[in-house]
Amino acid sequence: MQKLRDKKVAILLTHGFEEIEFTEPKRALEEAGATVSVIAPEGGKVKAWAKTNWGTEYDVTLSLDRAKSGDFDALMLPGGVMNPDKLRLNALAVQFARDFMEKGKPIAAICHAPQLLIETGTLKGRKLTSYPSLKTDLSNAGANWVDQAVVIDRGLVTSRNPGDLEVFNKSMIDEFSEGVHP
Repeated sequence: MQKLRDKKVAILLTHGFEEIEFTEPKRALEEAGATVSVIAPEGGKVKAWAKTNWGTEYDVTLSLDRAKSGDFDALMLPGGVMNPDKLRLNALAVQFARDFMEKGKPIAAICHAPQLLIETGTLKGRKLTSYPSLKTDLSNAGANWVDQAVVIDRGLVTSRNPGDLEVFNKSMIDEFSEGVHP
């Protein structure tokens, strides 16, 4: 079934994203019928991190400076340690994610990806999960952190690690199909 047939989904990342946290959600989104755009601060290609070493390079659909949040229905954020740490220092990436949060558009963020969301200043009172090392940072940002495979809070889908990908992908598709969550 093509639950996301008319949906446009942005995947925002940069060098050092955890490969499986990009490839598996992207595959699931495309199988559900979504049109997926890979957005990165740099154009051309971005290189993945595959558990303990550099992984494959992937094509970027659109450079971040040309991307408009209004052109997309949902946002997917893969983790990895390097990826969100670099993105949270990029004002355009922070604003891009903030736009989705402020408009109630669904976001799916796995592992370390919620680091970017901390910088948006929009997590106060939100319930979410992440890789355990982010618990204190997320709590300090006003979020209610819990240790669960997946947490859904008004269109915000979060998961802890690649071991949660099956339930993360299913929840992401369900929330993205619902659309805006005021």
